[in-house]
Amino acid sequence: MYSELLIVAERGRLPQISGFGAITARITDPETVHLIGAAATPLGGDRIDVTVRVCAGARLRVRSVAAAIALPGSSQLTSSARLTLYVAEDARLDVDQEPMIIAGGADHRAKTVVRLAASATVRVRERVQLGRTGETNGRWQGALDADLDNGPLLRHCVELGATTASTDVIDAPQAAIGELRYPDSRPAELFGLSAARLPLAAGGSLLTWLGARLPADLATVER
Repeated sequence: MYSELLIVAERGRLPQISGFGAITARITDPETVHLIGAAATPLGGDRIDVTVRVCAGARLRVRSVAAAIALPGSSQLTSSARLTLYVAEDARLDVDQEPMIIAGGADHRAKTVVRLAASATVRVRERVQLGRTGETNGRWQGALDADLDNGPLLRHCVELGATTASTDVIDAPQAAIGELRYPDSRPAELFGLSAARLPLAAGGSLLTWLGARLPADLATVER
């Protein structure tokens, strides 16, 4: 199944939502939209395309009502999702969805593309967990490409699961968190052995965390 969703936020107006397929959204306050799964997705073979446009001076928060579960299809294992974010001058966008759970046997590929103006403010957080209870054989790839005023800000990719670069005989992380912030002038910092926040050359920061299970309290990531 192919699902497509477009959200447009303009200053002084409620967000506009259009699309079709298994993903929809609802306005939950004048500056907040929650994504909703209208059917079981992503299944193997599914493709999801979500675009968010925040026009000049507008404010928008994007959330989801529940965690999503990627499942293997009857004939295909791999599903994919693309989230494209456009943030114009003096606009603010905060994206923090519930985790993506990768069921045993599923292979999910996610890509987030961010295009923002230098005067924009952005926070984009992604969380993923391999396996439901007793499952360990899912696979996930998450890529994040961000451009600032048509110049590169970040190119980042993480893979989890068997045969990926993150798995070796010493450690095999099953969960990941990534968070892009712009602007952000905080210095580089390590949080134990699991997380690090690194400044970006063009401004902003990237926080990454790897572990066995997603923490119940996200505040513990930066401790």
